Amino acid sequence: MTKKKKRANQHRKNEITRGIFEVLEKEPNKSFNYKQIASKLEINDTEGRNILIKRLGQLKAKERIREFEKGKYKSLENKVLHEGKIEVTARGNAYVIVDGLDDDIFISYNKINRAFDGDIVEVLVKPKRKSNKLEGEVVNILKRKKNNFVGIFDLHKSFAFVRPTDHKMYTDIFVPINQVGKAKDGEKVIVEVLSWEEDAESPTGKVVEVLGLPGLHNTEIHAILAEYGLPYHFPKEVDHYANKLDTAIKEEEVSKRRDMRDVLTFTIDPRDAKDFDDALSFQKLPNGNYEVGIHIADVSYYVTPDSILDEEAYERATSVYLVDRVVPMLPEILSNNACSLRPKEDKYTFSAIFEIDNQAQVKSEWFGRTAIHSDERFAYEEAQYIIENKSRDISEEISIRGKAYSVSEEIKEAVLTLNSLAEIMRERRMNAGAISFDKLEVKFNLNEENEPLSVYFKEAKAANKLIEEFMLLANRKVAAFIGKQKPKKTFVYRVHDEPNEDKLMALNGIISKFGHKLNFNNKKSVSASLNKLLEDVKGQKEQNLVDTLAIRSMSKAIYTTDNIGHYGLAFDYYSHFTSPIRRYPDVMVHRLLQHYLEGGKSVNAESVEEKCKHSSDMEYLASSAERDSIKYMQIKFMQDHKDQEFVGVISGVTEWGIYVEIIENKCEGMVRIRDIKDDYYTFDEKQYALVGERRKKVYQLGDEVRVMVKDTDLVKRHLDFTLLGKA
Repeated sequence: MTKKKKRANQHRKNEITRGIFEVLEKEPNKSFNYKQIASKLEINDTEGRNILIKRLGQLKAKERIREFEKGKYKSLENKVLHEGKIEVTARGNAYVIVDGLDDDIFISYNKINRAFDGDIVEVLVKPKRKSNKLEGEVVNILKRKKNNFVGIFDLHKSFAFVRPTDHKMYTDIFVPINQVGKAKDGEKVIVEVLSWEEDAESPTGKVVEVLGLPGLHNTEIHAILAEYGLPYHFPKEVDHYANKLDTAIKEEEVSKRRDMRDVLTFTIDPRDAKDFDDALSFQKLPNGNYEVGIHIADVSYYVTPDSILDEEAYERATSVYLVDRVVPMLPEILSNNACSLRPKEDKYTFSAIFEIDNQAQVKSEWFGRTAIHSDERFAYEEAQYIIENKSRDISEEISIRGKAYSVSEEIKEAVLTLNSLAEIMRERRMNAGAISFDKLEVKFNLNEENEPLSVYFKEAKAANKLIEEFMLLANRKVAAFIGKQKPKKTFVYRVHDEPNEDKLMALNGIISKFGHKLNFNNKKSVSASLNKLLEDVKGQKEQNLVDTLAIRSMSKAIYTTDNIGHYGLAFDYYSHFTSPIRRYPDVMVHRLLQHYLEGGKSVNAESVEEKCKHSSDMEYLASSAERDSIKYMQIKFMQDHKDQEFVGVISGVTEWGIYVEIIENKCEGMVRIRDIKDDYYTFDEKQYALVGERRKKVYQLGDEVRVMVKDTDLVKRHLDFTLLGKA
C-alpha cells in the first residue's frame, strides 16, 4: 500500500470513528445497529461498511460505547470528554492537564493510545473510584507536539528500528528499509514519525538526519538541540539574505535620528561576549542631575516584518546558550557585527533616555531611534575593579586587552555614579517586594576539544547588578509609557503571576528541615521572608537546593498582551526591550513602540498574543536545552573522577532512590534504592526520606552524604552514584 493510500485509509477510519460518536451522542437514549449508523453517515460502499463494523467492535471492547443488545449500540452514560496536554512519566503512565480542572487526569500506560508526551489530546474521564483520583483514557490525538525524535539506529536485514533516547518516549519506531537514508547501525539519528496504524505495535518513521556516533561531543550537543526541535545552522537562503544587507552607517539615516555620537558611551558585558546589544551613555547636566541613556541595538531597522530573516528569527524566537556555544537567533553578520555595539564604531540604536537625580528618581524620559558611538568596551571584571578600587588603572590580570591600561577620569566617574544610582534603585525595588534570585550559575573551563577541565560558579557582583538595574529601568519605563496610554494599546508585556500558595507551603515544609521558615501574614511578608531565606542560605551546603526549590515554587514568567504586572520584580508594568539580538519579543516591542511613537493606532491583539505564546514556548525549550547541556557536561566531567569520594547533599527523594548534589561542583546524580545494601529502604513521602526497615536509618532531604561515581551515561545523560554513608 502506498503512503498516500495509507494516509487516505487512516483519514477514512478517523472520519467514521467521529461519525459513530456523533450519531450515538445526538440521540443518547436510542440504540442503533450498524446499518442504521451507515445510513446516517451515508456509507454505501463495502470497504466503508467493513471499517464501520470493525470500529464498532473495537470501541465496544475499549468501553468507549456500549452494546445495548446484540448488534445495537448506544453512547456511554455520563460520558465526560476533556481536552488537555498529556505529560508522560518516566514509568510509562501519564497525566492530562486540563485548563479549569483542579486535578490532573491520570492515564495508565495501557490507556495512552498512541499519544506522545506533550500532545494535545481528548480524554474520556471514567467515574471516580475509591481512590477519588480522576482517571481516564486518551480517545483522540488532536495535535502532535512533535513528530521528530532522536534515537539510536538498529539496523536489521530487511528493516530497522530507532530506539528513542527520550525516556518519556515509550515505544521504538519502525523504519522500513527504503526509509533508512544513510544511517549506519548504532548511530544517533533523527527519525520522523509518519504514521501509527491502529493495529501496529510501533509507529512507522523515516530517518531524516544522521547526527553521528553516540558519545561524541558534537553528536550529543546536536542531539540536545534536535530533541527540542531547535536548529543548529541557518538555511542557506537566510544567510544569503543577511549577507546582502547594507550594514553601512549612512548620514542620511543618522539625520532622522537623535545623534548621540558625541556623548560618553560604553558597554559592559561578559568577557567572552561577541554580541553587545546594550550600551550606557552618561553625562552630567547643568542642574546637577544626570542624563543616562540605555541604548539598544536597532535590530528592527535590519529585520523587516515578513522578510525571510524575520520569519527565521520568529521561528527561533530566542538564542540558545549551551555550555560550549551559542545558537544565535540572528545570523552572525547581524548578531556579532552590524547590530553589535562594538567600541569605536558608529551604530544605529533604539534608546530610552532618562534625566535622573542623585536619589535615582526619574525626572524625565525620552524614547526613540538614535545613533551612538561606543567609546569603550569593558568586561564585568574590569568594571568591577573600577567600582571596588575606585581606580582608573586596570591591572594586567583583570584586563581583556592583554595588558594593563588606564581609563579616563570621565569614565571612572561615570561608572561609579551609575553604580551608586543602581544601588539605590535596587534597594528601592527590594523594599517594594521584589525577590532577589541571585542563583549560582554553573560554568566550565573547557579545553580545545571541549573537555571540561574544571567547574566554577558565576556570581552576580556590583558591575552585573549595575547593568541589570538600568536594563530593568528601560524595560519598566517602556512598558509603562505604552501601558498607561488611553485608549488602551496592544503591547507585549513580560508578566509574572503571584506564586501558588500550595507550592509555597510545600517549600516551607522542606526549608523547615534546615531551620528556615516563610512568613505568610501578607503579600509583602512572603516576599520579605523569601528574600531573607535566599540571603540566609548563601554559602550554606543547602544553597543550590533551596535556590532551585524557591524558583520552582514561583509561577513562570511569560510574554502576553494581558498585563498583570511582574510579581518577582514588584513592577506594575514590565516588558522586554533590551535584548533584540537574542529575543524576538524585544524586536516586537521595538516595532510596536516605534509604531505608537509615530501616532499609529492599536494593532490587532490576537496576532500579537499568538506571537507572545510562541515566544514563551520557545524560551522554555531553549532553557530546557541549556539545562540538558549543563547536565551533559557535568557527567562528562565526572567521568574523569570515578575513583574520587565526594560529599553531597540529598537534593531529592523518590520511591526509586535519592538524588545527591555534590557540594563542590553542583553535579547531581542518583543513588538507586536497590543499590543501598545495608537495609531494605522504603520511601516516606511526609519526611522526604528513605527509611530502613530493620535499623531505622534515615536518608532525608538535605542530609550530607558521601558518594562515589558508579556509572556515567553520556548518551542517556544519567549519572549514578554509590552511597558510602552519611558525611
